[in-house]
Amino acid sequence: MSVFRPLIVAAVAMALVGCAVGPDYRPPQTVAPDEWHQLPQTGVRVESPDAPSLAAWWTTLNDPQLNELIERALAENRTVKQAYARVVQARAQRAIAGAGFWPNIGASASGNRTESESNFNERGEAVTTVGESYGTGFSASWELDLFGGQRRSYEAATAQLAATEADLRDVLVVLLGDVALSYVGVRTAQSRLEFAERNLESQREALDITRWRAQAGLTTVLDVEQANTSYEQTRAQIPLLESSLVQNMNRLAVLTGQPPGALEASLQQRKPIPIAPVDIVAGVPADVLRRRPDIRSAERQLAAQTAQVGVATAALYPSLSLNGSISWQSLTASDLLDGFRNERSGVSLSLPLFNGGALRQNIRVQNALVDQALASYESVVLAAYEEVENALYAWSSEQRRHQALVEAVGSGRRAAELARVQYNSGLVDFETVLTADRQLLSLEDSLAISDGEMTSNLIRLYKALGGGWSVFPTTTTGS
Repeated sequence: MSVFRPLIVAAVAMALVGCAVGPDYRPPQTVAPDEWHQLPQTGVRVESPDAPSLAAWWTTLNDPQLNELIERALAENRTVKQAYARVVQARAQRAIAGAGFWPNIGASASGNRTESESNFNERGEAVTTVGESYGTGFSASWELDLFGGQRRSYEAATAQLAATEADLRDVLVVLLGDVALSYVGVRTAQSRLEFAERNLESQREALDITRWRAQAGLTTVLDVEQANTSYEQTRAQIPLLESSLVQNMNRLAVLTGQPPGALEASLQQRKPIPIAPVDIVAGVPADVLRRRPDIRSAERQLAAQTAQVGVATAALYPSLSLNGSISWQSLTASDLLDGFRNERSGVSLSLPLFNGGALRQNIRVQNALVDQALASYESVVLAAYEEVENALYAWSSEQRRHQALVEAVGSGRRAAELARVQYNSGLVDFETVLTADRQLLSLEDSLAISDGEMTSNLIRLYKALGGGWSVFPTTTTGS
């Protein structure tokens, strides 16, 4: 095997003096605001993004069934499985890129048997001659990374792996938010149904009373028809609410890796909407840059594309390969290693001389893709800031709206009761009762929606902040 010794020595020497062409990656210097523009004066604690109440935000809602659904979604969701498979693929692709640093070594063996017939011997019989030959050997080739093309390729693969892992974490963050929002949608639909059914029963009683009064000559048929119209209008809303309930149940089933309808039995029992905590945790804008998976993915995509410029630049330079082989040949298999030996070693140099400018145009292509990746990264950052600002304002404004609705519902219930009492006493007409009932129905439905929006806005805020990243820790080191 002495033939390979000078190849190895030469390879090590040349690799030591080699350089990596193309630009070295430097992370974009994105200036983050010092604080959020729409940060409410009360109710928000600015803490480390690693705080448990932000990293595992769904636990702050104190709903065991929601926790179970999230655990099942993390284990069974098909989109998560696809994203994880892409991570496995990216790891393998990085390993392929790393294999370029090593020589290719192969082995071969052969055996041949030939038979030939001469014309005839002296007795006129055909003569058959049998011959055998055997051979074996090893060969090696090694393309030296003189100008860093392989190193840049490995650098790009490593950055792409980190981006793919960030994509997986982004899928998980989105999934956590979608599961929680769909669950709140189920409970909100059930709450609205409860208000609607309670109002329907109240309107049915009012309809019965109006019919009795009409039969007794105390009122007219017009009041009966008005009462029946109000009753049927409320009854017509219930199928729409039931449809919304079923859709949210089916969405939850699919998110947890089950067929539609699989969760109907477990979610059929009506439970209150999870209550959002009064105080929430939010990091500073710089934490969003560090933690949001989509930003991390965009930054790693930029790093991968920057390395591709080096790969394209290295194609302009000569490539040097070392190759060698050693083989044995013999007429018998038992004497193969003692037979004829052949050693060969060599160096091959390849230099691009003319290709119509294709290589330099490819560099321009890769640089243009870097510009695109940078613009995409900056766009993702701005969109993230916008999403957080909108979520903060929506959370704060819904709290004020909810407080006003609570007061309005209390007044609406008292007004509806008073209108019925005065109608039964003959002090007001039935139109007053209908108006009070319609207002109360609208207010109670708005309050139920607001209850759901209070929690949903909290979920959207934590989703915008990138909450839930700790479900899948970073496993790729290096940039």
